Amino acid sequence: MSRTRTALLAAMALVGGVTGTAFAVDPGSAGIAAVPCTVDYKIQNQWSTGFTAAVTVTNNSAAKSSWSLKWSYAGDQKVTSGWNAKLSQSGAAVTAANETYNAQLATGGSVSFGFQGSYSGSNAIPATFTLDGVTCNVDGDPGGPTDPPDPGGPGNRVNNPYEGAKVYVNPEWSANAAAEPGGSRVANQPTGVWLDRIAAIGGAGGKMGLRDHLDEALRQKGSGELVVQFVIYNLPGRDCSALASNGELKADEIDRYKTEYIDPIKAILADSKYASLRIVTTVEIDSLPNLVTNTGSRPTAVPQCDVMKANGNYVKGVGYALNKLGDVPNVYNYVDAGHHGWIGWDDNFGPTATIMKEAATAEGATVNDVHGFITNTANYSALKENNFTINDTVAGKSVRESKWVDWNRYLDELSYAQAFRSQLVTAGFDSNIGMLIDTSRNGWGGTARPTGPGATTSVDTYVDGGRYDRRFNTGNWCNQSGAGLGERPKAAPAAGIDAYVWMKPPGESDGASKQIPNDEGKGFDRMCDPTYTGNPRNNNNMSGALPDAPLSGHWFSAQFQQLMQNAYPPLS
Repeated sequence: MSRTRTALLAAMALVGGVTGTAFAVDPGSAGIAAVPCTVDYKIQNQWSTGFTAAVTVTNNSAAKSSWSLKWSYAGDQKVTSGWNAKLSQSGAAVTAANETYNAQLATGGSVSFGFQGSYSGSNAIPATFTLDGVTCNVDGDPGGPTDPPDPGGPGNRVNNPYEGAKVYVNPEWSANAAAEPGGSRVANQPTGVWLDRIAAIGGAGGKMGLRDHLDEALRQKGSGELVVQFVIYNLPGRDCSALASNGELKADEIDRYKTEYIDPIKAILADSKYASLRIVTTVEIDSLPNLVTNTGSRPTAVPQCDVMKANGNYVKGVGYALNKLGDVPNVYNYVDAGHHGWIGWDDNFGPTATIMKEAATAEGATVNDVHGFITNTANYSALKENNFTINDTVAGKSVRESKWVDWNRYLDELSYAQAFRSQLVTAGFDSNIGMLIDTSRNGWGGTARPTGPGATTSVDTYVDGGRYDRRFNTGNWCNQSGAGLGERPKAAPAAGIDAYVWMKPPGESDGASKQIPNDEGKGFDRMCDPTYTGNPRNNNNMSGALPDAPLSGHWFSAQFQQLMQNAYPPLS
């Protein structure tokens, strides 16, 4: 399992860049003969009780359809978890065998894997490696203690990955934005990359795949630090209450989720080529909160959400993703935490934190695999309502009694994110977790933006006249009319907040406004139909959706133009 970020920063008696390279040597030769294999064993990071290591095996013999690397430790080192190989240990002897996806090892080909281990005393490089029984003798000085590596370097999670770092600009989104009139003003902003189906990993529909984005991220990185943001979004039975973003995997296809989706993503992210990147993963948007708010006897219940609660595959899937991705030392997992207009009520707030703890300790995961949480992803809730407070009283009634607030304890995302962070810590998460807030579409600027509170004739005129968020109801989520770009992405903007981010790329549709046949598993949700009169999840209000919208994730020019027009802070 991954370590807490405090442990990474505080408890490091480190060895940096320790390596040993194994060669088979012909004793009758004055030099190194053709060698059957080489093994590069590198300690990436070491602290007082543990370490992470990266191993690269190069095969110079006949091609292999499977492989097994063995070594023995001189000390008490123990392998505790690994990635890209099946690792086992008996006493001092360790075996690393291929996974199904990296079993082929061509002549001259290489394979890399990594692991985390524990130790006490010394942590020497193993003296001998064997690949399928062929011995490779270490040639080289394994080195010794050096100065601690830069906390921002490979394998060392920092407290806030966004601080001191650039953030990746997706060239595909940037090109779409720049092609719009006025779009060059924001085309250089960083946005999330959505891996919303298995095919997206390799590149679906001619788009860049995961490796393409990581390679481009290395190019953008240069000599500094860079964060690259991915949305992990393909749970079985995905989005049980919102048809527009249903996914490709059926409710019971948890094994496909693990082996065809998460495992390949982990294999790519764990490639040592990308170890210098800070990789932020936002894990499974709009999943876990559904198990609290849209199940059982609640008026908002949806049969498919009851199915997902009963089969446990949301919890299992999130736990598996956190476990596997958390094993990669430079990956930062942030779990989706809904938004204030979904979770901010008393009967949702605590139970949602509880189910997130359940998921974070499922399928081998621990709370240490969670670096933080993200709110308001792909949503429209205002960052900060300045014209009234939750404690105001008008005409003898609390603001909480207004139709808009409807007894919620929070008015906006900043207050919700900070309070929910505290609730998550109470539920058992690390006290250093950080929050992200998606501000891609919550600016609510333009000429209709209120400059002060509303009339005090009633609590409703007071709230409605002063609120920035101009939706009919906070339950409205699809292509909202009147929305604008929010705060530009920035690091550490407020207490407990790691960053404001544009995780949802502005201009990408939330869902089609009418039925559109497709091969992406995306259905038609009436909440994306501007003529829809609503349901219990939005208190039976009009949907507020823009007309003529394409499928979710597809470019929606009219929406992008509106977002620029209503941006707050305004675009120059």
